[in-house]
Amino acid sequence: MCGLAGELRFDGQLPALADLARITGQMINRGPDAAGIWASGPVALGHRRLKIMDLAEASGQPMVDPELGLSLVFNGAIYNYPALRGELEGLGYRFFSEGDTEVVLKAYHAWGEQMLERFNGMFALAIWERDSQRLFLARDRLGIKPLYLSDTPQRLRFASSLPALLRGGEVDTSINPVALNHYLSFHSVVPAPLTLLNGVKKLPPGHWLRIDAQGRREQHCWWTLHYGAHADERDLRFEDWQQQVLDSLRAAVKRRNLAAVDVGVLLSGGVDSSLLVALLDEAGARHLQTFSIGFADVNGEAGNEFRYSDLIAEHYGTTHHQLMIPEQEILDHLPDALAAMSEPMVSHDCIAFYLLSREVSRHCKVVQSGQGADEIFAGYHWYPTVAEAADPLASYQQAFMDQDFAGYRDMVQPAWVQQDHAGEFIREHFARPGAAAGLDQALRLDTTVMLVDDPVKRVDNMTMAWGLEARVPFLDYQLVELAARIPGRFKLPGDGKYVLKEAARQLLPAAVIDRPKGYFPVPGLKYLQGSTLEWVRDSLTGSRAQARGLFNPRYIDTLLQNPMDHITPLRGSRLWQLAVLELWLDAQGL
Repeated sequence: MCGLAGELRFDGQLPALADLARITGQMINRGPDAAGIWASGPVALGHRRLKIMDLAEASGQPMVDPELGLSLVFNGAIYNYPALRGELEGLGYRFFSEGDTEVVLKAYHAWGEQMLERFNGMFALAIWERDSQRLFLARDRLGIKPLYLSDTPQRLRFASSLPALLRGGEVDTSINPVALNHYLSFHSVVPAPLTLLNGVKKLPPGHWLRIDAQGRREQHCWWTLHYGAHADERDLRFEDWQQQVLDSLRAAVKRRNLAAVDVGVLLSGGVDSSLLVALLDEAGARHLQTFSIGFADVNGEAGNEFRYSDLIAEHYGTTHHQLMIPEQEILDHLPDALAAMSEPMVSHDCIAFYLLSREVSRHCKVVQSGQGADEIFAGYHWYPTVAEAADPLASYQQAFMDQDFAGYRDMVQPAWVQQDHAGEFIREHFARPGAAAGLDQALRLDTTVMLVDDPVKRVDNMTMAWGLEARVPFLDYQLVELAARIPGRFKLPGDGKYVLKEAARQLLPAAVIDRPKGYFPVPGLKYLQGSTLEWVRDSLTGSRAQARGLFNPRYIDTLLQNPMDHITPLRGSRLWQLAVLELWLDAQGL
């Protein structure tokens, strides 16, 4: 787990090493343990290292193998690397280190881009081919690890975070109107390759890009998610699917316990994170540390779920850490959390993950987290409605989109109004082959787009702000592919995730499984009041916001008169959504 960066020139000039040093230096929190820069001809690679798999200096990056003519920077973890190493040794490859980085390097020499299909893990990587003068970039199937690109006619730069690219300079930081429409309509989700800035793109999940020193390039989607049972699975009983889910999750959790450092669990008290604790305990993990966070109650809404997390911690005898955050501390640290975002994110639990990661990083370097279960096993409230609707697309849009295009036109100033880009994107995605039922179309969109650019990005950004590696077993690609094959009738009952919950009964107390569905509540941000509201007001009416000219002043005035009258279908504050964008731009100095 690290931060990578690089530059490839197309104009015959040498890479700007001082710029690359600033880009790499900005990611010190992603990799506080070591740093390196390597350059040759038109290319330069930079790296910040967080030591997890192999603590020895031999696994340092950039990693160069002169014999193979390859150089690599890599961010992530390949959980099946021991088996791949054995296979490569059988092919005659010799190794000088013990971690997964060198396995990636030699796998590319052996199998080229086909190596990606062999990897089980999370990764973003860049490999320079000395002899062909080509750069190979790739991102994991579900986009768990980020990869941002800044492309001009003269050069390509890339990095693990958008703010890092900004530190290198020469980036077009004007707002992309298409991305703005997505952000304000699709619950802050801006799908790849877009970002809110015209001069920065992101490599889509499950894609690779190969580009040479003349700027010629080839991009390919190497993984897609298909829905529906295989022919030999169509007669499987519910109990068969249930056991397959438990076995697959058991393997995923065990794989992600692979590290040279201690592994903990972010424990919310819900079924998903509780299952991780149970399966780690079953796998023989000892002295397991678990971590939970809570906030002050507001308007009668509880700000913590300690009742359930305490139950699991006691049941499995974990070393449990409870973190209770007062409202003033939320406000004090919101600027830091916003600055840690590679892109603006409106979910209230960003600050929760930021402060929880601070606490966790004091005790361990790796945590397992339950992100992804709701998206792959249909755990959200809109899935039954979509499944039953005569028009699943319209049902999904009504449940998930923050507003329709008419609402968007009212919100922004006329210069930013083009067309319903977000609505068109959702319609196009639903129409793609590979998912016939409306429920499956919604699940595919949420798993491959929304999940990537909301929950997964949130966890990566907030944990890496403290040099903490988060692993997400529910996004093991084998488990995700299995879940996509399970019929919807086995997912929807019991408020969703039915097949997962029934499998969990073999391990968890019924009180955790049958509890009402919870969220990661931060009531102080949902119900904007007091000093938090004043901070938001200043961000939206100050001179910087006025100079940017994004939002209709009359619309802002209406929101500020009574914020609670303006809540999105997903129970978020419209006022907070707009403020986050302005505050994020301020944090990046834009």
